[in-house]
Amino acid sequence: MTLQELLETVRRVEVRTNRLVNDTMVGAYLSHFKGRGMDFEELREYIPGDDVRDIDWNVTYRMGRPFVKRYREERELAVVLAVDVSASSGFGSSRRSKRDFAAEIACTLALSASRSSDKVALLLFSDQVELFLPPRKGRRHILRLIREMLAIQPKHKGTSIPAALAFLNHVLHRRAIVFLLTDFLHSFGATTDTARTGRDVLQEIGLTNARHDLVCVHLHDPLESTLPPAGLLTIEDAETGEMLEVDSTRQAVRDKFARTNADRLAELDRAFRRTGVDTLRFSTVESFAQTLQRFFETRRGRRRG
Repeated sequence: MTLQELLETVRRVEVRTNRLVNDTMVGAYLSHFKGRGMDFEELREYIPGDDVRDIDWNVTYRMGRPFVKRYREERELAVVLAVDVSASSGFGSSRRSKRDFAAEIACTLALSASRSSDKVALLLFSDQVELFLPPRKGRRHILRLIREMLAIQPKHKGTSIPAALAFLNHVLHRRAIVFLLTDFLHSFGATTDTARTGRDVLQEIGLTNARHDLVCVHLHDPLESTLPPAGLLTIEDAETGEMLEVDSTRQAVRDKFARTNADRLAELDRAFRRTGVDTLRFSTVESFAQTLQRFFETRRGRRRG
């Protein structure tokens, strides 16, 4: 892609996602996240009526009388977009790949956050951190995020979600809203991930969700679940290069393919429920705007309840 083509693509994505934000996301976006962060304000002596849960027991022990920590709501939050750019993200059975689809969703989130005066950060990852842009504000910054997502040429093919989340947990010193956009085409028991970070995928997701507000965005392509009757096919794993030949004219082969992937998605859903993390699943052939809007409205209503 030439520079001119890239700039034109960035402009198209900005115009399209701006329209989504204006027409669909207004009033639904992250306003319900406001106030979720708490900033330390002061340490003072205990006054009858203070919540005993705010007592700082270490200071109380040293001073010989009770002290409490006081906090104020942090109105300005950071939104972090963690986007999987591994080899599998380049796949797409329709007019756009999962990576292009992720860029469009991430751009919508970035613009919505910008409208709420929140800072936005970007992490592009494979099995390594490919790029990290710290949280900042402004249209120029948002346009750079879009440009980097569209222009990235990853140095690695594999995927390591634990490594990406461990990196964020190391560099983010304040509570943030983290959107993890990936296809989750991996095993939750991946030994390479555990060996590298000391935690598997679910453990790292749980830890990140405890430290921040994590939302897992599962990007799914229909061909990952349904095999068309297209004759003898050679299927290649984009990340490992492993090849598999299948005869898609056979109903039994197509049924087994569909069943295997249905089991994988069911396992993924069970894993998400165990961690208690909020999740969204988007198909590359469908619109995501209304689903995203309903998600924010549901969370806002749940918080009020």
